[in-house]
Amino acid sequence: MICFNKPYGVLSQFTPEGQWRGLKDFIAVPNVYVAGRLDADSEGLLLLTDDGRLQARISDPRFKMEKTYWVQVDGIPDQVSLVALCQGVQLKDGLTLPARARVMEEPSGLWARVPPIRVRQAKPTAWLELIIREGRNRQVRRMTAAVGLPTLRLIRAAIGPYTLNGLAPGCWRETTLAEGHVANP
Repeated sequence: MICFNKPYGVLSQFTPEGQWRGLKDFIAVPNVYVAGRLDADSEGLLLLTDDGRLQARISDPRFKMEKTYWVQVDGIPDQVSLVALCQGVQLKDGLTLPARARVMEEPSGLWARVPPIRVRQAKPTAWLELIIREGRNRQVRRMTAAVGLPTLRLIRAAIGPYTLNGLAPGCWRETTLAEGHVANP
């Protein structure tokens, strides 16, 4: 299993497309495949494996593995928006499962994003930790927008027991199943 800290502007595939880079620019390990996706404009933890059963266990929504995101939002969350995120948000494709959401400080040791996010002097930003068990297309961005807090920066910090801890953007490390404690289906 490979834990990779995917930088902004990199696709969750080995082949680049248009303006976006591919994983082949960072990972030269043969026969590994992405377990789950992360949009090119999102950053953070991406898992790769050569084990098809494990890949399904991690990425298949039926197993509802928790994914932890650090989300920089445009605006300051209030109790109403946090409760809405925790109870589930109505999106065009249906109600999301309940999430865990809390306001957090900017993550310590956070790297600069290239390019930087847009900043409006008149509107403050805040950081949320959002933990979900689904993986709908652009779900976190749509959830925060639905409660009036558009996402400015999105970083996946963990997938189940696997985390970004100590992993710089563009870097990867091998990990074992024992470290991650994820059983095969």
